[in-house]
Formats: sequence, C-alpha cells, structure tokens
Amino acid sequence: MSLEFKKNQVAFKDSISVEDAETLLEWLQKKANAKVDLSACTHLHAANLQVLMAARPNISAWPEDSRFTRWLKSALGQI
Repeated sequence: MSLEFKKNQVAFKDSISVEDAETLLEWLQKKANAKVDLSACTHLHAANLQVLMAARPNISAWPEDSRFTRWLKSALGQI
C-alpha cells in the first residue's frame, strides 16, 4: 500500500491505486481534521481523487511535479 497513516495525517507515496480508495475513505471519515501529504505522490487513481473531492481534507503538502499539482488543485477547487 502506498498510503502511510499517522495519527492525523496520511502521506501518499508514489502511485496510489484503486485498491487504496476504500481504506483512504474509511480513514478520512474517522478523522475530522485529517491532513494529506501529497509531496511524494506521482500518480493518483481517479477513485482516490473522488475520495479527496468528497472528504475535502486539508492538503498539507502538494506533489513535487508542478503540472500534477496544478491539475490536483484545479480538481479539488483549491486554485
């Protein structure tokens, strides 16, 4: 799994697959003030993007790839 869960933060590592979506959703539903670190994320399956769009967590760090960051910020309404 490419998700690393800590007390109130989840870090996305490398490529996040469809198999990660359910786990991510369940974790975010339990964490009202969850933070998401996308700095090491290189690919995000659309199912996980939908989870982020629905949960609207605080993004603590964006991906290193500036194009990917712009795309994510646009999709998440954070431009």
